[in-house]
Amino acid sequence: MALKDELLAWYHKNARNLPWRNTSDPYKIWLSEIILQQTRVEQGLPYYQRFTKQFPNLMKLAQASEEEVLRLWQGLGYYSRGRNLLTAARQMIERHNGFPKTYAEIRDLKGVGEYTAAAIASFAYNLPHAVVDGNVYRFYSRLFGINTPIDSTEGKKEFRALADEMLNKEFPALHNQAVMEMGALICKPKPDCENCPFIQQCIAYKEKATAEYPVKSKSTKVRSRYFYYLLMETGKNIIIRKREEKDIWQGLYEFPLIETTHAMEPEELYGLNEWKTMKKNGFQVKHISDSYLHKLSHQHLHARFIHLASVKIKPDKEWKLIPKKDLANYGMPQLIVKYLNETEH
Repeated sequence: MALKDELLAWYHKNARNLPWRNTSDPYKIWLSEIILQQTRVEQGLPYYQRFTKQFPNLMKLAQASEEEVLRLWQGLGYYSRGRNLLTAARQMIERHNGFPKTYAEIRDLKGVGEYTAAAIASFAYNLPHAVVDGNVYRFYSRLFGINTPIDSTEGKKEFRALADEMLNKEFPALHNQAVMEMGALICKPKPDCENCPFIQQCIAYKEKATAEYPVKSKSTKVRSRYFYYLLMETGKNIIIRKREEKDIWQGLYEFPLIETTHAMEPEELYGLNEWKTMKKNGFQVKHISDSYLHKLSHQHLHARFIHLASVKIKPDKEWKLIPKKDLANYGMPQLIVKYLNETEH
């Protein structure tokens, strides 16, 4: 049996039953692909269900506000995906009065790269475009023993050409689903080689070197940031602000923040000009939390939460005074949500 046929036979027996695989609706397929970028299926599934319930079609999503979308996205991370989702929905309505039908038009949407465009084009329209994602890199690099770094220009071209060559042109949608499922269920970072139908052909397995593939040339530099959140309370109200800067969590809400270049004890923090400015509000420090570590792909955030009580809070154009009971109505980073849930604030 040819490798392509063997792959489809394996897929028919082992494919997971996922809602976006039971539809050819390009809107729902696109929604699932954006949600699943950098996200495990188990984590993404409830978000897909919530989005399709609140926004059952493209027009409903295009008419939504950014705050509605980001509140629903809360906890999923990589919040630029949520903003791009809304932008792309509006693009489609304005340019095509619906979902585009060609690879080039899909690729031109905000937040859609080569992989996502190929996935949507093949899954929704059965067009012959091969997907290349982390699962595909892992499976093909091990199977064929490819040592070219996947993060190099040469590597990207090599794997693109290989994926195109391997694509089952008669059943492109099924083939793409199958090769991705192989990477997700069998050829995982810690592979289940004993249950792999390609164990006899796999070069990495023969060389006992599955952990060495895929090869990468670059290591990601991680930046540490130190956040001190000020929970400024007056009676039953609390201050929040919206992150408007082009930075992580743009468009989400948080508490007023002092960011420093290194970890500080309270005594050092109290000497900062930003802290002295806050003193004008006549607050008292009630409690300072332990440090919370929140890991992003390129950043490690070290956060502490400082509870302040104040009888007078001077208005600030960036600040919004809201009832504490309404905090859940505002989309916030998961770091803050976790802290609030743990402290039952």
